Amino acid sequence: MAMIPCGGTCVSQWGVRPQFVVRSSSLRAMPSCVSNKLLTSQFTDPSKEKYLASSCASFLSQDSLHSPFNTRSSQNCRRIRGAQFIVRAESDFYSVLGVSKNASKSEIKSAYRKLARSYHPDVNKDPGSEQKFKDISNAYEVLSDDEKRSLYDKYGEAGLKGAGMGMGDFSNPFDLFESLFEGMGGMGGMGGGRAARNRPIQGDDESYNLILNFKEAVFGVEKEIEITRLESCGTCEGSGAKPGTKPTKCSTCGGQGQVVSSARTPLGVFQQVMTCSTCGGTGESVTPCNTCGGDGRVRKTKRISLKVPAGVDSGSRLRVRSEGNAGRRGGPPGDLYVFIDVLADPVLKRDGTNILYTCKVSYIDAILGTTIKVPTVDGSVDLKVPAGTQPGTTLVMAKKGVPSLDKRYPRGDQLVKVQVEIPKRLSSEERKLIEELSNLNKAKAPNNTR
Repeated sequence: MAMIPCGGTCVSQWGVRPQFVVRSSSLRAMPSCVSNKLLTSQFTDPSKEKYLASSCASFLSQDSLHSPFNTRSSQNCRRIRGAQFIVRAESDFYSVLGVSKNASKSEIKSAYRKLARSYHPDVNKDPGSEQKFKDISNAYEVLSDDEKRSLYDKYGEAGLKGAGMGMGDFSNPFDLFESLFEGMGGMGGMGGGRAARNRPIQGDDESYNLILNFKEAVFGVEKEIEITRLESCGTCEGSGAKPGTKPTKCSTCGGQGQVVSSARTPLGVFQQVMTCSTCGGTGESVTPCNTCGGDGRVRKTKRISLKVPAGVDSGSRLRVRSEGNAGRRGGPPGDLYVFIDVLADPVLKRDGTNILYTCKVSYIDAILGTTIKVPTVDGSVDLKVPAGTQPGTTLVMAKKGVPSLDKRYPRGDQLVKVQVEIPKRLSSEERKLIEELSNLNKAKAPNNTR
């Protein structure tokens, strides 16, 4: 008996498994322990003998490979002169995706997307492309999961099987593909297959600009607004087909929902997959409804009542669920987004939940103190200005501001900034009184320095 390496690369016990072709003029089924001795006896280098013996013992002992040396499969072995038995290597998931063993999750995901696009059966019609696509998906499912990847790195596929993750436990590769490419616009109109293209689609959102005055924004208001949106066609009940007709297979794409255009380049034939413009990717041709023109929706005007909460401001956005455009093929409607714009008040200014106001008092009132009328969103309110108030002082009127949209926080305050007015011209009597006051202050100054 002679043992000849058949080109397999020995990376490690848990990497790519070696391949050997065992030739014999008269081969009998034998236990793996006997075969190991026969295999290793052909090498004179002791170090190689030791390495290959342990490696072969590892992969020959796995029942999943159905080794021809296993006694349980001896009934399948016949005494055929010159027979060959090939022990094939397990696939290396890193090699399948074309990444290194220390590749990051993002690199593994990027490699999967690139290969999945190339070998998806809807695009690649070459024989074996579907199996290649499944192998790529299986490799990605293991390497993208930290737990599975850790087991695989240590023990290979045997580790996955030992942990109860057999080869039959992999997800549907087409479901995995659709979960990754859905929400990215599909891949050139593929959208994950004809079933996905024909599924219900949610309607688009609509928007509306609402203008409020200052007090409406502060306290909230209920408004009736008029919107224009797409609603399901009552004639065809949203199907887009003329009543009494049935859909047929699209003659342009043959029911595939997509067409492939080819162009020959110096680098080879370049193929581009596009959504069929005739059927819109559904794969079906219908006689369009006379009312909606085949869209299944018609534009209508509707009046709705909108409740604006207290405390909104310019830039606030309200969401009204299910008041957007109707969906296609029975899909749910979109939402209505109302964008708020608040008109400025000529007297009161807003700063978050606080309201700002500036009042003017004479220098005499600032010295002696006074009470003034201050406008607020609740109406005119008396405000006491304490004696000796300095210019630029800010007085706080508690809870006279804007209610908070977050009910956990109290209503804001109104902040009143005091401006003290100094007269530019004085009467002779006023001047005389001011000079007397000045003399009194000068008389007090020496006493204050003692």
